[in-house]
Amino acid sequence: MTRIARFRNQDGTCLYGLMLENDTLQIIKGDIFGEWKPTDETIPLASVRLMAPVEPPNIIAIGLNYRGHAEETGKPLPERPLIFLKATSALCGPEDHIMLPKVAPNEVDCECELAIIIGRKARNVSPNDALDYVLGYTCANDVSARDCQKRLDLQWARAKSFDTFAPLGPWIETDLDPDEAPICRRMNGEVMQSSNTNDLIFSCRELISYISHSMTLLPGTVIMTGTPSGVGFTRNPPIFIRPGDVIEVEIEGIGILRNTVVAEE
Repeated sequence: MTRIARFRNQDGTCLYGLMLENDTLQIIKGDIFGEWKPTDETIPLASVRLMAPVEPPNIIAIGLNYRGHAEETGKPLPERPLIFLKATSALCGPEDHIMLPKVAPNEVDCECELAIIIGRKARNVSPNDALDYVLGYTCANDVSARDCQKRLDLQWARAKSFDTFAPLGPWIETDLDPDEAPICRRMNGEVMQSSNTNDLIFSCRELISYISHSMTLLPGTVIMTGTPSGVGFTRNPPIFIRPGDVIEVEIEGIGILRNTVVAEE
């Protein structure tokens, strides 16, 4: 496995490093989307703050892309990927706070997702070639204000794009089978979602190809691939997040993305 972490060291400098087995980071020199190489310099993981592993030019997300999630919402399987966008200003990293917005704090939900990190410019690529354009994968949480999404706005842009509504991390895993990855979400230690990417309706290959025929995928672009069943708004009664809740997204082969919920001051 090759894990690439983005972090801020003690003097505030933002760097990339390779995760080593002894909980240290080997600092990288160069551009992870171009030419780079590991240096001889290492730094203890405990001495740095991990950040979202990429600053994406675009965050592209897919709705209704797990069979189990389609079933729980009572909707038919989509004939083609349902694409929406999240604002890049929604980005946050591991251990950052998910902030409940003052204007819509009451029906905020979470969705565990596998995120694709595009490694090089992709346009009109075939499904067979699609994974050649991938740098790696990370954990994502598609945080959503359901009242905005379903009643107030009747569309998804604001509901999905409040500040801190796009946690990513803890790092980029370059060696993963995206078609066979166990995925789960826990809230305060309780499992809320548990599935496998083999339940995806449209695979990562298909998503990359389909999107690339509509828009150019730039290096660093994040594709959130959809969420499995168990989201809060489908439960009876609904379960939404509250200040103090700890949300963990775990994907086997990658790691755990952990965030605590707070109210906006």
